[in-house]
Amino acid sequence: MSGTLLVVADTDSYVKWGAALASQLPTDAWRMRLVVLATPAQPSARQLRVALAGSRVAPADVDVVELDALAGLVGGLRPEAVLLALRGPLVRVVAPVIGASDDRPVLMSGFPGLTIPAEPKAVIYREQVDLIVLHSRREVREFRANAELLGLPVELGLATLPFLRTAARQHAGAGAAGAAPAGSAGHGTAGFDAARTDLLFAAQAKVPSLREDRVRLLGWLADAARRRPQRRVVVKVRARAGEAQTHAESYDFAELLADPQVRAELGGTLPPNLVVEDGPMADHLARASALVTVSSTAVLEAVAEGVPSLVIDEFGVEPKLINTVFVGSGLFGGAGDLVSGAARHPEPEWLGDNYFHGADADDWLVRLDRLVARRRDGPLPLARRRYNLAGGALRRAFERKRMLGRHDRSFEGVAAMLVALPLRWIVRRVRRLRNRLAPERA
Repeated sequence: MSGTLLVVADTDSYVKWGAALASQLPTDAWRMRLVVLATPAQPSARQLRVALAGSRVAPADVDVVELDALAGLVGGLRPEAVLLALRGPLVRVVAPVIGASDDRPVLMSGFPGLTIPAEPKAVIYREQVDLIVLHSRREVREFRANAELLGLPVELGLATLPFLRTAARQHAGAGAAGAAPAGSAGHGTAGFDAARTDLLFAAQAKVPSLREDRVRLLGWLADAARRRPQRRVVVKVRARAGEAQTHAESYDFAELLADPQVRAELGGTLPPNLVVEDGPMADHLARASALVTVSSTAVLEAVAEGVPSLVIDEFGVEPKLINTVFVGSGLFGGAGDLVSGAARHPEPEWLGDNYFHGADADDWLVRLDRLVARRRDGPLPLARRRYNLAGGALRRAFERKRMLGRHDRSFEGVAAMLVALPLRWIVRRVRRLRNRLAPERA
């Protein structure tokens, strides 16, 4: 099948994912265009350059569009498919705008990172798209179970996470036990590679969430830097001061390290080889002897490159830390492992079910082609929204205003915020009170 794919993205991580996934389309059959939707979370020019590195999209070719102009853009471009590389609540807002046409394109969506455990709301937000792209056999199973439970007939497609090296996909095999990604020497503990220079820590906005936990992490990294003064310990961040991210970050690592109080807690003078840097993850992995994280998708990129990795379990292993997917991987370790440099390669048995299934198992392109063929046979009706209907038009106006912020200039959006915010406050207070009283009643 052939045609045009329009990628509509919002945050830096979704730009990176959307551009990388679209770049996997056959160049002799598909044309591609990417636009950034105007929202408070849209990437800066620097973030855009970093997110597009290694893709088929040049920053100069990317336009920022307002939601009100999106339907006109789609009407003029007439793409066969649109990839909504957007956060879930924004997919819910944008899908009806594009899907209102009788000649609407195929609508796709997906996720730029780890989605285990699969949350039912992730499917609900995307209930009006035709195809959800996932990146592991386990994700497909869990999302299918949620979709069936919810009674939503959305189609699920499997794609190798587009950030992973092609060589790694071929070496992993289609779920073959014992297969290891490119450059890997098998599972088990690995020391620092003498040919590489950096211990790389992949920071995240959401985890750990507490300030004291973040300071503890920095303390371990500082200890690792002091133990190996000839090696750099790099805190790799996604955003600089003032730049937005997919998820809001309460305690920025760079700001913490610059805080005199934090420096005092970490022993005063910090080692000069402990540094904070941004930039493309692939560039950092090329210099990394090991990667450390709490649960970042970057660990999958490291595994694909054969870089030993460590997933810190000092804060627990639970869904809110987005790290339960690594149970059975053999990558968990504590502060002592971080300081000593005892990174690991994953257990081969874990790979096939978790992101390293092999390119032969990918079926998202086949599913996309089938949907495009169906569209050419006749119009695709937009699925009716079935969940979160209370509030009707007022709710939809609130959802739009909440995601677009100042980029939604409608009277309905302002009115919805004036009504909905006090109501949400009351509802949350009632829930809190009910939860507090529940144990007493019991």
